[in-house]
Amino acid sequence: MSRDETKENLLEVARQLFVKRGVENTTMSDIAEAAGKVRRTIYTYFKSKEDIYWAVVESETSRVMEKLGTIVNEDLPPEEKLTNYIFRRLELIKEIVVRNGSLRTEFFRDMWKVEHAWKNIDQQEIALLRSILQEGADKGVFEISNVRVTAVLIHYAIRGFDAPYIRNHFQRMCVDKEQVRVYASNLILKGVLSSGYAAGGEPEKDKTEAKIQ
Repeated sequence: MSRDETKENLLEVARQLFVKRGVENTTMSDIAEAAGKVRRTIYTYFKSKEDIYWAVVESETSRVMEKLGTIVNEDLPPEEKLTNYIFRRLELIKEIVVRNGSLRTEFFRDMWKVEHAWKNIDQQEIALLRSILQEGADKGVFEISNVRVTAVLIHYAIRGFDAPYIRNHFQRMCVDKEQVRVYASNLILKGVLSSGYAAGGEPEKDKTEAKIQ
């Protein structure tokens, strides 16, 4: 097994133990034993249990970013890309929280509230949104005065849906997944669609050219 494979194996073993026992109740010795390694081996890859925990967090969020990144290259109109991005992101964030079971509390406490945990992820997500918005503006589908600022605002608006979506608050209010997808997407699309485009995405006769800064 290569060094990278060993490290990945240790991360997965640690993740499963964190899920089963909780982070606080898992020791470096537990991880070593479950991975079939001696403690000394783990310390060649990670300085501490906290170091392993943040590596698990990074690994899980990287999974999300890889999947979101594919949306930008899809052969779809930009308005559909933006809609897909919004809903897929909600599903992917929920997926990593549910997948990590007892890590749920740590995910909300640390990933949503500790700035250093999300800073890099935020920048990556904003870059993806900027790409989608720029494409739409270039094609005259979106009317945006400042693509960068709009991407930042949309990103943080979407993040506001994370906790209630993961905790099924919408369903408790009799709002199903499809309704969340449609209404959240429409709410954001209305803010960026060119006045020359109808709600269904078809251009009207007097299409207004997008303004970009």
